[in-house]
Amino acid sequence: MTGMTSSARPLLNRRLAEFGTTIFAEMSALALKTGSINLGQGFPDTDGPEEIREAAVRALRDGRGNQYPPGPGVPELRTAITAHQERRYGLSYDPDAEVLVTAGATEAIAAALLALVEPGDEVIAFEPYYDSYAACIAMAGGTRVPVTLRPHEGAFRLDLDELRAAVTDRTRLLLINTPHNPTGTVLTREELTAIAELAVERDLLVITDEVYEHLVFDAAEHIPLVSFPGMRGRTVSIGSAGKTFSFTGWKVGWVTGTPDLVTAVRSAKQFLTYVASGPFQYAVAEALQLPDSYFDAFRADMLAKRDVLATGLTEAGFEVFRPAGTYFITTDIRPLGPELSKNGDGFAFCRALPELAGVVAIPNAVFYDHREAGAPFVRFAFCKQTGVLEEAVGRLKSLAG
Repeated sequence: MTGMTSSARPLLNRRLAEFGTTIFAEMSALALKTGSINLGQGFPDTDGPEEIREAAVRALRDGRGNQYPPGPGVPELRTAITAHQERRYGLSYDPDAEVLVTAGATEAIAAALLALVEPGDEVIAFEPYYDSYAACIAMAGGTRVPVTLRPHEGAFRLDLDELRAAVTDRTRLLLINTPHNPTGTVLTREELTAIAELAVERDLLVITDEVYEHLVFDAAEHIPLVSFPGMRGRTVSIGSAGKTFSFTGWKVGWVTGTPDLVTAVRSAKQFLTYVASGPFQYAVAEALQLPDSYFDAFRADMLAKRDVLATGLTEAGFEVFRPAGTYFITTDIRPLGPELSKNGDGFAFCRALPELAGVVAIPNAVFYDHREAGAPFVRFAFCKQTGVLEEAVGRLKSLAG
C-alpha cells in the first residue's frame, strides 16, 4: 500500500471542503487551451511605471530587502503609507505602531480575519464577494452572513435595511469592500455614514478592503470608512500596491489601524508569511510618493478602457452595469437570448464563450452564497491594453450576429 491513507476521513480540512480549485485557475487554463483573450483574471497585461521597476532593481543591487525585512515592514514603506493616507484623506497614522506590511491584500484579509474572529462569530460580507473572503472566514471558524447587492437602475446597490437586519448578537465583524469587486459599486457618503452608525451602535469591528481606492470614475469618490465618527478604534483598513501600480506579482499590501488592532493582526500575520517582498517594499515606498499626475493619468487610462469595453459589450447584446470603480465590468447575459446565454447560466456561458467568441470571462455566481442571485451575471476585466480590448470587443460582437 504505497501512497494510500488508512483513514476514511477526507484529507482536506472540512472548513475548506467547499473551496475547490478557484474559478480563475479553471478559466485561465481554458484561455490558454483555446487561445482566447483572457478578460477573466484581474491582472494588467503591461507593467507599471519604469522608474518603480528600476527602484526594485536598485534595492536588489544595493542589498536592501534581500534578507528578512522587519516584521512590520521596512520603515521607508511604512512612512510612505502614512504620508499617502495623510495626503489623500487627511488620516494620520503612526508608521511605527499603526501600519503593518503584508504579502498583498490577500494576506492582510486572511491575517485580519484569523486574528479577530473566533469560531462561531458571524461575519457580514456583501455578496458578490471576492472569493478569498469566504475561505478566510471559514479558516477562522467564523460564519459568513451574506448581504446581497442587487441590480437597481444600472448599478448594484446595498439595501441598508437588509444590512441592519443581518446583524445579530453573534455578529463580530463587517467585511466591507469599496470600490467593490466584482460589481464596480462605490459606496456613497450616505451609505458609509449608515454603516458607521450601525457599527458603533452594535459595537462591531470592521475590515475595509480598499485596494481599488485609486480607481473611481465619473462622480464617484472613495471615502475611507475609518474617517467617520466612532470608526477609528474599530476599523482595520487594507490597501495594496498591486492594483494601483500594475505590479500584482510583487504582493505588497498593508493594514492600517490603531495599535491594538494592528498588533492583533500582526500576531496572526507573523505565522503566515512572517515577512515577504523585501526589495519590492522599497520600490513601493517610492511609488506611493509619485505625484498626483500619476494617479490621475492611471485613472484616466482605465476610464477610457472601461468605456471601450462597456460600449463593446453593450453592442454585443449584454446588459452592462457600468462600474463606478475597480477595473471590472459586470454584465447580465440574459438579453443575449436563452440559447446564447445558456438560459442565463453564467457558468455554462463562460465555459462556452471561448469557443463561441474566443474570450474568457468569470461567472459572478462563484462570488455568491445565493448562487441563483448571481447566476446570470458575468464579469469582464478591462485592465488590458486598449488593442487587446478592441480585439476582444470585435470577437464578442459576433454574439450579436
